Amino acid sequence: MTRILIVGAGYAGMTAATHLDRISEPFTLINKHSYHYFTTLLHEAAGGRGEPFHYAIPIRQVLRRASSEVVVDEVVGIDRERRVIRTATGEHPYDWLVFTLGWIPEYFGIPGLREHSLVLSNLETARSIREHIESEFHAYVQDGDVRHLRIVVGGAGLTGVELVGELLNWLPRLCVQLGIDPALPEVQNIEAMPTILPQVSESLRESAVQTLTRKGAKLRVNTKIVQVERGIVRLEGGESVEAGTIIWTGGVRAHPLLQEAGFTVDRRGRAKVNEFLQSVDDERVFIGGDCAWFEGADGKPVPPTAQMATQMGSLIGDNVSSAVHGQPLKPFRPNFQGTLASLGPEVGVGDLKGIPVKGFIAGLAKEATKVKYLWQLGGVRLAFDKSSELVHM
Repeated sequence: MTRILIVGAGYAGMTAATHLDRISEPFTLINKHSYHYFTTLLHEAAGGRGEPFHYAIPIRQVLRRASSEVVVDEVVGIDRERRVIRTATGEHPYDWLVFTLGWIPEYFGIPGLREHSLVLSNLETARSIREHIESEFHAYVQDGDVRHLRIVVGGAGLTGVELVGELLNWLPRLCVQLGIDPALPEVQNIEAMPTILPQVSESLRESAVQTLTRKGAKLRVNTKIVQVERGIVRLEGGESVEAGTIIWTGGVRAHPLLQEAGFTVDRRGRAKVNEFLQSVDDERVFIGGDCAWFEGADGKPVPPTAQMATQMGSLIGDNVSSAVHGQPLKPFRPNFQGTLASLGPEVGVGDLKGIPVKGFIAGLAKEATKVKYLWQLGGVRLAFDKSSELVHM
C-alpha cells in the first residue's frame, strides 16, 4: 500500500488530512500533540478571554475513519534519500510526504530577546503568558512595585495588535479581582516599522490606533528593540523600559528541518514549491502553510496566513491523492479573502474581499471566521458543538 505521511497538524496539515479522511484515502498523521489548536485565536487564550483548552480540538474528533492513522510524536528529522521521517521514538517511511510543521519565532539576532521574552506560539505558551501576567499582578499586591504592572508587546502585526486588544479588555477585570487601581497597568506595543497592522489600509490602521489608545495602549512605532535583559527592554537611542512581562510577536520563520534536510529555502526558511505545491527539489514532497515558499502571479511570496494555509492544505489533500492514483494535479490559485484583526471582544478592523470594515461589524466578521473554519474542518457537527465555546466566550 502506498504510504502517505503528513507531519504537523496545523491549519494546512489538518485541512489536508480532513480531505483524505473524507475520501477514505489511507494516511498517517504525525503531530506532537493529540489535538489541533487554533493558532489565530491564541491571543484570546493568552489575553484572558477563554480557557486555553477551549482553543483546541482532539484530532480524533475530526479524523474518524480507520484508514486515518494518528501518531503522537515529535518530528526531529527528514531523510530524503531513504524517504524516512525521524521522530523522537523511531522512524516512519513514506512514499509521499506532506510537510506542514509550521513556524518558529524569528528573533532577528536581538541580544537577550530569546532568553528574556515570552512568545505566543501554542497553547502552552498562551497559558504561560496568562499565568505570568497574573503572577506579576499578584506580586504588585505584595510589594507595590508598579513595574510588575507594565507589559511590553514587541511587534505590531496581527498577533501583537490582537494580543494588545485582548489585554486591554482583560486587565481591568483582573485589577478588580485583586483590588488594584485599574489606571495603574500599562501596555506598550513597540514596533520597529513606521506603522501598526501593515496588512490593512491606512484608514483602518488609524481606526485601530484610535481604538487601542482610547482603551489605554501606548503604541510606539519607528522604535527598535536593540537588547532585552531580565525585566528590561532596551531601545535604539538609549531608552530603557522596565516591565514585569515582555512578550515577543515580531517575526516568524519556517521550521528549520527543511533547511537542515537540504531543501531550497528563502531567507525565512520556507521551502520553494511549484504550482502544485510540490517541493522543487522532490516531487514526492508536498509543502504547505508557513513552510511553503509559493510565489503568486505578481512574483511575490504568498503570506504565511491561516487562510492561505487552509487553501494550501485543501489542494495538497486533493493533489497527493491524485498523485497516488496517477491522476493530473491541480495548480494552486490563492484566493485572498481579506484580513481581519480583532481589537478585543466584539470590535476590530479589516477588509472583506476589498471592502473595509471596522468596529462591531469587523468584530462580528472575525467571529464568523471561527464558525466557517470549524465547518470546513468537521461540517455541521463540529461547527455546532465547538463554535458555542469559541464565539460566546
